[in-house]
Amino acid sequence: MQTLSPEEIHRAVTAALTEDVGDGDVTTLATVPSDATATAWMRSREPLIVAGLDLAESAFRQLSPALRLERLTADGQQMQAGQTLLRVSGPARAILTAERVALNFVQRLSGIATLTARFVEAVRPTNTRILDTRKTTPGWRRLEKYAVTCGGALNHRFGLFDMVLIKDNHLAALRHASPNAVAAAIRLAREKFPQLKIEVETDTLTQVGQALDAGADLILLDNMSLQDLRAAVHMCLGRAQTEASGGVNLTTVGSIAETGVDYISVGALTHSAPAVDLGLDFENEPLLKEDQP
Repeated sequence: MQTLSPEEIHRAVTAALTEDVGDGDVTTLATVPSDATATAWMRSREPLIVAGLDLAESAFRQLSPALRLERLTADGQQMQAGQTLLRVSGPARAILTAERVALNFVQRLSGIATLTARFVEAVRPTNTRILDTRKTTPGWRRLEKYAVTCGGALNHRFGLFDMVLIKDNHLAALRHASPNAVAAAIRLAREKFPQLKIEVETDTLTQVGQALDAGADLILLDNMSLQDLRAAVHMCLGRAQTEASGGVNLTTVGSIAETGVDYISVGALTHSAPAVDLGLDFENEPLLKEDQP
C-alpha cells in the first residue's frame, strides 16, 4: 500500500474545508455554545475496506488541535457494518464543522478500496494483477490511486509523464508511417524517452506481432475476445508483458484473468465506485464545560 505525504493530505483537506466552511459554519456558530464538548464515533453502516483515515483526522485537527482522536482501525482493513473506524472528542463546534469533509474523504476513498478489493478477489485464483487507470476525479488522482492500493490492486502510470502509452489515436496520426504505425511509434518514443517503459495499445493479433517485433515492453490488448487474448498471451510469452482492457466488470474479469494476461486495467475502480455508507454518531448531546463531571 502506498502512503500519502503530510503535505498532500494537508493540501487536500485545506481545499475541502475552504470549499465547505467558507466564512464560517453559520448553523453551528449560531446554535452550539463555544465551550460545548462532545464525543462522536465514525462508524461503518455496511461492509467495507477502509481508506482515507489520515484525511479525516486532518480535517478534525485543522478545525481544532484540542480534539482527541483515537483510530480504531487502519487503511486497508476490512470492516463490518456497525464497527467503529474513528473516535473523536473535544470541542463540539470543531467536530460538527469538520464532520462532512471528514466523512466525504473516507466514504469516497473507502468506496474505491472496497470495489477494488472485489476485483482483486475475483482474480485471486490466477496470477493476474488488477490495475487502475487515469479515469479519476480531477484533482483527486493521487488520493484515488492511493485508495486503489488500499484495496489490493496496483497503480498504472500516474499521468502522461511517467510512461509511454501509445494508443489507437497516436497510431492513427502515424497511419502512413513505414514500416507500420506501431513500429514507427515505438521507435520515435524510444529515441525521445529511452528511460521510460513503452506500452502499445493493440486491437488485433497483427498489431501484437508488430509491437513485439518493435520491442514494446508492455502490450495492451484492448477489447479482444477471450480466444484472441489467449493467442496474444502465447505470442508475448517471454517477450513482453500483457494487459487486458475493455469490457471488464465483476462478471467478466475472472474469465479474462484465466487467459493468462499479466494485468487487467479497470477504469471502474475510480470512475464508478459508489461511496460507502458511513456515519458520525454522537455519544450524547454536546456538554458545556461546567456540566462535565
